[in-house]
Amino acid sequence: MGGFGCPGVSLGFLVSRQFLSRCDHNVGRSRAQILNGGQVLTLSLDNVSGSGFQSNNEYLYGRFDVQLKLVPGNSAGTVTTFFLASQGSAHDEIDFEFLGNSSGQPYTVHTNIYTQGVGNREQQFRLWFDPTAAFHTYTVLWNSQNIIYMVDNIPIRVFKNYAAYGLAFPTSQPMRLLASLWNADDWATQGGRVKTDWTKAPFTATYRNYNAIGCAVSATGTNSCNGTASSQAWLTQGLDANGRNRIRWVQQNHMIYNYCTDVKRYPQGLPKECSLPRF
Repeated sequence: MGGFGCPGVSLGFLVSRQFLSRCDHNVGRSRAQILNGGQVLTLSLDNVSGSGFQSNNEYLYGRFDVQLKLVPGNSAGTVTTFFLASQGSAHDEIDFEFLGNSSGQPYTVHTNIYTQGVGNREQQFRLWFDPTAAFHTYTVLWNSQNIIYMVDNIPIRVFKNYAAYGLAFPTSQPMRLLASLWNADDWATQGGRVKTDWTKAPFTATYRNYNAIGCAVSATGTNSCNGTASSQAWLTQGLDANGRNRIRWVQQNHMIYNYCTDVKRYPQGLPKECSLPRF
C-alpha cells in the first residue's frame, strides 16, 4: 500500500506552482517545502508525521512520470512512494515504492498491483545507480492492455491484461496519482529488523517534473479521452523488441523477488498469470 491512511501516520498534501493545477492539498504543510520558484517539491518525515500529495484528477488509464531523488544516508524504515489508487475496500492500486535501508546499503524498489482489493503480486528490484545522488525518472504507464513500470524509460515490470483467462485487471475504477513519505519500520527494511533512527530525522525526498497524460474522469463520469483515443499513443503502448530486451536485462540482473517464482509461498501452485507470457 502507498501509505495514505496508515495507522499512526498523518499524511498531508501540498501543492507547488508546477503542481497547482494538477494536485490537491490538505494538511501537513510544515513537512513539505516548495523550492526553485515552485519547480521542486520536498516531502519530509519526522517522528510525528509524514507528508504527501495527490492529483486533483482521477484517471482511467494514463502515463504518469515524476523525477525523484530519494532520502540519502540512513533511510532505514522509511518508504517513499509514487502510486495510483482508487477508493474503497475493493479498490485498485498500482504501487511504486522505495524502501529505505541503512547507510551504504541499497534501496529496494517494491512494486505491487491490487485489483478489486486483492494484491499479493509483488516484484522487487535493486536499482543500477544511486537513487539518492541525482534525480531519476519513474513512470507508470497504464492502459487497457498493460501496466508498465519504467525507470529512466527502461521497463522493469509489465503486468498484462489477461481478462480473457479469467484474471482481474484494473479497467473500471478511476484512480488518483498519490505520492508520500512515511514510516514503515515494522516491515520496510530487512523485514522490520532494522528500525527508523529518529535521531536522523527529518528525512526528506525530493520530487520534480511531475507529469500526467491520461484520461481524466469527472465527477459525472465524463472521460476526457472519449473521441480522441486514436491520437493517444500511450493508450495502446506495449513493449517493442528493444523494450523486451531491456526488461529481460533488468529482471535477470536486478530483480530480487518475484511472487511468480515463490513456490514456498504458493505450495498449492503459483498464481495462474505466472504461467502466461510475461511481456
